[in-house]
Amino acid sequence: METGKMDLREAVIRTIAMPSNTNPAGDIFGGWLMAQMDLAAGNAAARRARGRCVTVAVDGMAFHSPVHVGDEVSVYAELISTGRTSMKFRVEAWRRSRDGDEQIKVTEAVFTFVAIDSGSRPRPLPTG
Repeated sequence: METGKMDLREAVIRTIAMPSNTNPAGDIFGGWLMAQMDLAAGNAAARRARGRCVTVAVDGMAFHSPVHVGDEVSVYAELISTGRTSMKFRVEAWRRSRDGDEQIKVTEAVFTFVAIDSGSRPRPLPTG
């Protein structure tokens, strides 16, 4: 489990974990957390591609620590590679309790997106 402060990257998504997001054990459901990560990476992908993108793969999903109701969850997405139509993002989710300052990395994965056109066909990424 990694703790500490994030670097100066800006969070793509920041939200509060709510009771409706829990699993039967009372922790935040992993699927909810993965959805937040997909939203964050999708937002970053759409900005890079300047248009619509789809998730085509999620690799190396690792859950390090549980998220609790009331925790602030911050999701960061970093572009790590591009192809002709595809982009890979390293995505991390970190939690901070309501009454603390310590941030703890709770999960990470690599998300792959493909830029698509209006007919849902892959399209080249814009240069730059």
